[in-house]
Amino acid sequence: MIEQPEIINLLVTAINASVRAGARIMEVYNSDDFQVNLKSDRTPLTLADRVAHEEIKNSLYKTFIPVLSEEGRSIHYVERKGWEYFWIVDPLDGTKEFIKRNGEFTVNIALMYEGYPILGVIYVPVTESLYYSIHLEGSFKVTGIKPSMEINLSYSEVCSAANRLPLNHAHNGVVVVESRSHNSPETLEFISNLDKKFGGITRIPCGSSLKMCMVAEGVADIYPRLSLSSEWDTAAGQAIVEGAGFQVVSFESGERMFYNKEELLNPWFIARNPARFEV
Repeated sequence: MIEQPEIINLLVTAINASVRAGARIMEVYNSDDFQVNLKSDRTPLTLADRVAHEEIKNSLYKTFIPVLSEEGRSIHYVERKGWEYFWIVDPLDGTKEFIKRNGEFTVNIALMYEGYPILGVIYVPVTESLYYSIHLEGSFKVTGIKPSMEINLSYSEVCSAANRLPLNHAHNGVVVVESRSHNSPETLEFISNLDKKFGGITRIPCGSSLKMCMVAEGVADIYPRLSLSSEWDTAAGQAIVEGAGFQVVSFESGERMFYNKEELLNPWFIARNPARFEV
């Protein structure tokens, strides 16, 4: 594996890239023209997706590590299957929430090693919040990082403002965070069964990878995703959930989620705090 000092350098690169991408996104968010188009799968694509992708690509390509991005997904499996290290990027996760202007969208960047995340960054431009995880050190949250094209944070600056996850969010009963825009009948049935089992569960709807951040923070105990999602939707979130000491596992097999498959869709999965309960 890459030595820890180099992983730290890559983390800093990803953090600064995410904040610059957030600045580009907010320029569009505060404008009157999102330039919304539909991708082949009928999901929306905005100008913000495109400019954030370009900003992150320009930063990460300097690391000489290949990049797998939602907006550059056309790399054939025969080319990428041998990648030992690679970045997975979602330049704007939660495009539907972006279009609704509810603020629940993120920039997601993860560094993968042999199919699993070893570094993750999630930046939330509207709340100026940064979540990050790094191999061997854990997961953290930093607040008050404004979107900026001039950002040039050092690792020491990030660490000095960081709070280790999970934070102290004591609560009674089971808290379930669920997709605001992608709930399936199977997910709703799963949540209903949780309610029957534990009684009086609390449900929190939310968009984007913020749901995984809520599990990592300790705000929520479980996030069930029993519907389609793609690898770039979850890689950074998985790094942060796992760095907080929790799990992201396949709903069917219970195994840790794996990446860079020939088909870039995730299985149904559960992000959870296993100390609260097993599913």
